[in-house]
Amino acid sequence: MMDDRFILIGFRYSVYTRIVRMALLELGLEATYVEANPFAVEPDAELSRHTAFGRVPVLRHGAFTLTETAAITGYLHDLTAGRALRPDDAQATARLRQVIGIVDAYGYQPMVRDVFSHGFYRPHLGEEFDPDKVVTGLERSLPVLQTLDLIAEERLKLNGKDVSLADIHLSPMIAYFAKVPRAADLLSKYPALSAWWAQLCNRPSLIETDPFAMR
Repeated sequence: MMDDRFILIGFRYSVYTRIVRMALLELGLEATYVEANPFAVEPDAELSRHTAFGRVPVLRHGAFTLTETAAITGYLHDLTAGRALRPDDAQATARLRQVIGIVDAYGYQPMVRDVFSHGFYRPHLGEEFDPDKVVTGLERSLPVLQTLDLIAEERLKLNGKDVSLADIHLSPMIAYFAKVPRAADLLSKYPALSAWWAQLCNRPSLIETDPFAMR
């Protein structure tokens, strides 16, 4: 019989770790948390034991180990009956997958690694930062915001009411992005996406997983 305990290996400030933490809360699941820094000079021993890529998050469920955030949140969802974070409608499901794909392929680097990291995270921790990274990150975020705004306007997903795995995947990235004033100003130019964010920003699972508020 499978051990029912979950172990989440993550990095406190990782947006992808936060996504999984949100999913756990939304699905009413608990996991033992193990901190592992993927950016450490020396490879983290805990990560090296479970993934060849040295990246977080990693979910362990008994003898079963899973990496890649969308795979993890999908797995957690499939284990919990009656909690609909994935729609039954084919078109809405396609939009859900599209949002996750856009965020991972085109949003994470400019919005998180460039704008957030150099506009908030590094200055906040007293580390070196490059203002030019913020400028280029904002420019490269434009097509992402434009596309997400169109999806939010359509309201199949990102409608602020039917919270899904797409909302859980996107909201931590927008939360980080919006910590930079110039990014927050840019976000405000996209009315449908801004309306979605105005509802999601107060979601308890998002607030409870804010690493800058957690002790």
